[in-house]
Amino acid sequence: MKIYLDLLLLLNFIYDGLLLLTVSAALKRKVKFKRILLGSLFGSLSTLIILLPFNKYLLFILKIIAGLIMLLLTFSYHNFKYFLNNLIYLYMSSVILAGFLVYLKIEFNNLSYFLILLIAPFILYVYLKEQKNLKEIVNYHKNITITLKNNHILNLTGFIDSGNTLKDPITHKYIILINKNKLKGIYNIRSPMYVPINTVNEHSLLECISIKNIKIDNKVYTNYLLGLSDDFKDIEGSECLLNYHLLEEE
Repeated sequence: MKIYLDLLLLLNFIYDGLLLLTVSAALKRKVKFKRILLGSLFGSLSTLIILLPFNKYLLFILKIIAGLIMLLLTFSYHNFKYFLNNLIYLYMSSVILAGFLVYLKIEFNNLSYFLILLIAPFILYVYLKEQKNLKEIVNYHKNITITLKNNHILNLTGFIDSGNTLKDPITHKYIILINKNKLKGIYNIRSPMYVPINTVNEHSLLECISIKNIKIDNKVYTNYLLGLSDDFKDIEGSECLLNYHLLEEE
């Protein structure tokens, strides 16, 4: 069977792009489209590995390494769990796509490339749709917009955590947590309020500020405060910890 190198590279570029888009949508990753194009380009060029005079075991290892690099180019590295989830979803999507093509008995030859190109996006769309329906409600991410008192807008990825039920006993407003560094250079904290909170080992005060509103899924909420933490770290790539009360308001 003849293999047209340019067609092979183009096809792999499109497929890698579809897989990376699937990972991004499934895990709600905030990533620029040019990063997906960069990852797809590297993934496509990495298929040239098959032309190297190596044994099948070394080729397999090189393919795995190429996949890891493709993910890093696209999504960067936040922490191990974040990277591992990206890796799992990439290979899950790849296996689902390959499995459906095998099930449909589509042979990989030059005449069937166009048909495969039409079917692949549909297969990944159905997989992504069903995967979202099965995701546990307490473990999902949200793209949120926070409007501060000075009208500056923060666009962040938030993670709804069942453990965050913080509420100010005076204003009765719920609290979402972010790293204090997020406000550097964009907001001057003049009159913060301090909310008493209980942790596992101690009682402490959490520095909070009032905000105009937060917007999630086209819904606007005004009964929230922004809790500022010096040591808050991103959770699976999310930039703030949303209050569990949001689930009750949906």
